[in-house]
Parts: sequence; C-alpha cells; structure tokens
Amino acid sequence: MTGALDGRCVIVTGASRGLGREMALELAARGARVAATGAAPSAALEETAAMIRATGGEALTLAADVADFAACEAAAAATVAAFGPVDALVNNAGIGMRRISETFNTRPTRFWETDPQDWAAIIAANLNGAFNMARAVAPAMVARGAGKVVNVSTSDQTMVRRGYSPYGPSKAGLEAASRVWAQDLDGTGVTVNVFLPGGAADTDLLPPSADRKGADGNLLPASVMRRGIGWLCGPGSDGVTGARFIARLWDPALPDAEAAAGARSPHIEKPAIM
Repeated sequence: MTGALDGRCVIVTGASRGLGREMALELAARGARVAATGAAPSAALEETAAMIRATGGEALTLAADVADFAACEAAAAATVAAFGPVDALVNNAGIGMRRISETFNTRPTRFWETDPQDWAAIIAANLNGAFNMARAVAPAMVARGAGKVVNVSTSDQTMVRRGYSPYGPSKAGLEAASRVWAQDLDGTGVTVNVFLPGGAADTDLLPPSADRKGADGNLLPASVMRRGIGWLCGPGSDGVTGARFIARLWDPALPDAEAAAGARSPHIEKPAIM
C-alpha cells in the first residue's frame, strides 16, 4: 500500500494509542505525512511517531488539547509549516466513560450522579474538539478546493445505551454535526464523513479486565480501523461526503470501492433519534 496517499498531509488527533495510533500507522504506511496529536506530551505519542519513522514514514508529534481552539489552531499551523497544506483531518481524540466511572460497563451511572465537570470535559473533547480542529483546517481546505474530514464515532446502540451518558450523546452530536458540515461544504471540494469500529474496541476506553468486552459481549481489535481509513483520506473517496462507514463491515479482500459500499450505512432522509 506504500505510496497510495502520495505524500499527502494528514492530522490524526488522539494518536498516542488505540484507534488513533492504528489509523496513523496505516496512513503512514500508505505514504501520508502524519501529524499525530495528543492532549499533552507523552512517551506513548512519541512511540507512535517512532513506529512510523521506523518503517520509513514521516511523522510529527504535537501536544494539542482539542478542547482548546487556540491549541488546535497552533497544531494546524505547525503541521502546515512542517508538511505543507493539510489534506485530511481525522478527528479521533476523545474521552470515554471511564472519566465518569471505572465500573460504567458493569454498573451504569445515572446522569444525575455524574459530576458536571466530567460531563463538560467529555462534551468538550468529543464534540467541541472535533469542531475546533475542523474549524482550524477547513478555511484553508475550502480555499484550495480540496480536503477531507473524517470524524470517528461509535455504534448507534452506544449513543442511547443506558449508563453511557454523556459519551453516547457526545457521539450522536458529532454525527449530527458531521451531516450539517457536509451540507455546509457541499460544492467546495471538501468532504466530511463518519467512521466507526462497529462495536467495542480493545482500547483504554474500556476498564482493564481479564475478560474485557463490550456491552454486546464482543471486542474488536483496535487495528480494525486500519480498514478504510486510507480510502477515506485518499483520492478514492473524492466526492463522497455525508456518509457513515463501519470498519467491522469493511472487507479488506475487496477493492476499496466495493468494500466501502459494503461498509456504508444506509442514508436516512429524516433522522430518527427517539
């Protein structure tokens, strides 16, 4: 796959571990120059960059709390200075339910038991953070007439599952925002799509356990996000916008266009939440 992204510049937020690291590694393997961000400097973030460089890829690490718009603007500017114009943004950074409770997946926390500061922190990272990063890169993308925003979401069931507030609602808000942004950007050459694992993934968003699994009893490897991310950030997805793709349903044995069609959620003219 090396060279498929032909030196394109991609920012991946929350790239120090888990889904973000896997997507950053895949994008670099396909030839992208990757700016990997984390909320703060960390050995894990530097390890992601080292893994990219070890295979001949180009990587830049940036400490940027996505809840802080000024930090997002600075990260975008630093990326452009190092690698040139940003071709794609992968909004992956987020905070999970462990911020609320270490037992959220076995003993649901009712919304009125949630600390308001924890609620605000999750919304600030998962929803506002995606806006802040997109806001930081979109004007230049529009001016160039090209660019891709990929927002990482979660399964429908998680959005409304008991005990998953505010994480679920934050992702529901992100998907609604993605649909609005895609319409706002229609005709500009800039696209916005949603990408999600399709089930609980083996990441730090779940509490440590000898038998760690999602609410459905299954657990996907974080590497599932390698499927499709190259296509979503590359020329193959040009013109595709306002769509939702599920990594679990992406068949890597198929050509990208066919795999994308199989992984794409049906479009709903009138969204239904309740």
